[in-house]
Amino acid sequence: MSEASFFTDMLQSITDRGRQLLFSGSRATQVAAKADLQTLCEMLLSSRGEASGMALAAEILDRWGALDSEGAQAFLDMLHEKFGPDTARLDQAIENYRTDKSSAAVIALHQAAEPRRQELLRRLNHAPNGTAKLVRMREQLLASKDQSAGYHALDADFTHLFGSWFNRGFLTLRPIDWSTPAYILEKIIKYEAVHEIAGWEELRRRLAPADRRCFAFFHPRLVDEPLVFVEVALTRSVPSAIGDVLVEGREQINADEATTAVFYSISNCQDGLRGISFGNFLIKQVVEDLRRDLPGLKNFVTLSPVPGFARWLAKARASATDQLLPEAARETLMQLDDPSWPDNEKMAAEVERVLLPLAARYFLTERTPEGRPIDPVARFHLGNGARLERLNFLGDRSTKAMQQAHGLMVNYLYKLDDIVANHEALAQRGEVIASPAVKSLLNQNDESRRGGNGQQGSRPFAQIMNSTLGGGRK
Repeated sequence: MSEASFFTDMLQSITDRGRQLLFSGSRATQVAAKADLQTLCEMLLSSRGEASGMALAAEILDRWGALDSEGAQAFLDMLHEKFGPDTARLDQAIENYRTDKSSAAVIALHQAAEPRRQELLRRLNHAPNGTAKLVRMREQLLASKDQSAGYHALDADFTHLFGSWFNRGFLTLRPIDWSTPAYILEKIIKYEAVHEIAGWEELRRRLAPADRRCFAFFHPRLVDEPLVFVEVALTRSVPSAIGDVLVEGREQINADEATTAVFYSISNCQDGLRGISFGNFLIKQVVEDLRRDLPGLKNFVTLSPVPGFARWLAKARASATDQLLPEAARETLMQLDDPSWPDNEKMAAEVERVLLPLAARYFLTERTPEGRPIDPVARFHLGNGARLERLNFLGDRSTKAMQQAHGLMVNYLYKLDDIVANHEALAQRGEVIASPAVKSLLNQNDESRRGGNGQQGSRPFAQIMNSTLGGGRK
């Protein structure tokens, strides 16, 4: 029996004993059995016994799990309305702090300001499988249409606690391969969020060959549930299209022949942990492990989707006053409305000439109101210290990629010596570090807006980008 299984069984045994004491037999215990959820939550907060506390936590979570959608929403509303800070205690702590700036007064103020539901969630976490159930509870919260201040306050409590419970120090990195138990492999198929895995045979092609790797983070309280996983292709060059990586019948190589590790899919598995970052640690840990095992690897890059590009471009096209698009560019981009444009060589060349400079602007210039890159995948990799290395026209022609990005994919380069400097450039100055080829495309876009015809750069720029990292399509 594993240590985790032994611990889980021990918790279950203690909980069962507590339930026998609380929910059967005497008149006092009959009160607990008949109590509503709010009363049980109050009992849990006031409980001092270990067994009774775990029994109450398990009872609350079991009842919550049996609620319909309306009842579950009412439970979340109750957590916000009835288990916020003790306002009288908080007022007194504020008054004390105004006259006494001591450390003790600061601690008292901090404790008074903490909502009671945070302690309630901590105690619910003591129940068997409590962590998994609380993750599902937050998943339910995130799926709610409620966007009130109460919703955000409750989510802030979950985020605060999960940020501690799922700290990198508690996570374990495990390789996923064809010998991994089937019940975990099934979850890899289910949770793959970037490039759908059609079935077991396709999964085998991603895991079994010598030039393929997959790694996942796990948490000791979610033993068989991956939190996030990354799929890696070991190659001789940097791919510019997902077909180079996933095509059936591709040339396979021995791992020690590879010079490049390509992170082509990173999938978060638990919706209830959205916003709790593990991926940055995952990539850095995997890079270190691969460098140790395969010293011949020189390049660490991604082949990444651009999920926000088509939406951004559609807004630019729809705006009659947007100076981003000259009239000639608007006319060219009308070809995107023809589903057959990628198969027409002339149309594709015209679209590429206009689209790639706009993509450079999308990454290098456009920002959210908070001053961050507008593409979510770009925020992730650039925030981790990667460099925007290459834009790949029609890198992914799947239906999903054509809808989200008109087929555009990008390579982000993880150069270990530059990661810290790149991160600081973005965090401190809002600067996206990019290769000369990508910056040249931005210059081409500026020239086009000033009235140039832009014709000079289409094929040469594509050739420059393909040569930047030693080759493109195989």
